[in-house]
Amino acid sequence: MPADRRVRLLGSRNVLGTLGRLVAFVLALGLAGAVFGLLGRAALALAPGALGPPDGAGALVVSAGTGLLAALVAGWLMLRLVDGRRPGALGFAWTRATPRELVVGLGIGAAAQGVAVLVILGAGRLVWGPDAGTAGGYVLELLRDLALFGVAAAAEEALFRGYPLQVLTAGFGPVVATLVSSGAFALAHRNNPNVDAVALVNIFLAGVLLSVAYLRTRSLWFATAVHMGWNWAMATVFALPVSGLSLVDTPLYDARLGGPRWLTGGAFGPEAGIAGAVGFAAALAAVLLLPGLREPPELRALRPLVDSRLEDAR
Repeated sequence: MPADRRVRLLGSRNVLGTLGRLVAFVLALGLAGAVFGLLGRAALALAPGALGPPDGAGALVVSAGTGLLAALVAGWLMLRLVDGRRPGALGFAWTRATPRELVVGLGIGAAAQGVAVLVILGAGRLVWGPDAGTAGGYVLELLRDLALFGVAAAAEEALFRGYPLQVLTAGFGPVVATLVSSGAFALAHRNNPNVDAVALVNIFLAGVLLSVAYLRTRSLWFATAVHMGWNWAMATVFALPVSGLSLVDTPLYDARLGGPRWLTGGAFGPEAGIAGAVGFAAALAAVLLLPGLREPPELRALRPLVDSRLEDAR
């Protein structure tokens, strides 16, 4: 069936067409997730205990890796079979701009987390004490955790800022798409340890930030780097909880948070306090204002779904 006829049958201009594409994506995601989940459980059965405790970093890599593969396969299938586009249109195409996007995104995320920490430090509610470890172990932990949080961030970006955000943007515009996908992103964290309403609002703001990061560049590499930089700096550099989880143990020093939860986030981490909201606002300002962040020509040639709305409006 020709690509233009596929788009007409499940077109982005009508509500039923857009919702139908989302339903089809969810079904494809469920099927791919079931397949990769079975493979992951089989691997764990062959090597029980090799990845550490079930709530540790090793289990997170397996879980995030499974989710990443499922979201990528589902998105690629939808792009190819329904929208007549190549897989790179999803946003993970490697372009000449990708290395810069990764470096700038990582810097934005880490610096924004630094802003959140400065808010807590300014209130006198954060101190670091000595902990066991070596300088070599510290460097290895930094690198290991960068990879860990990279996989986890890529999985969430592929799921929330991948096909769903893009098809919603094509159907209803970027504002509606950003609000809906950010709401889903927040709800996905509702069962995290120590979560509360402030945490969910802040995670919604994080979803807005990451949606804007994708929409400005059409690059999931960039959104992933911003996401990864925030989590990595929070967990490993500053030794704070990430969304209620303490997945890593930074050598040499340990953080001690005090004061009101509304400010510091308490056991959930800065994302549940005013400090986290300030950090997200700083990151959003950087994503919006930094020069040179744009859709590269190689991605434009792949015709991402969000660009199709501009084409339809002409």
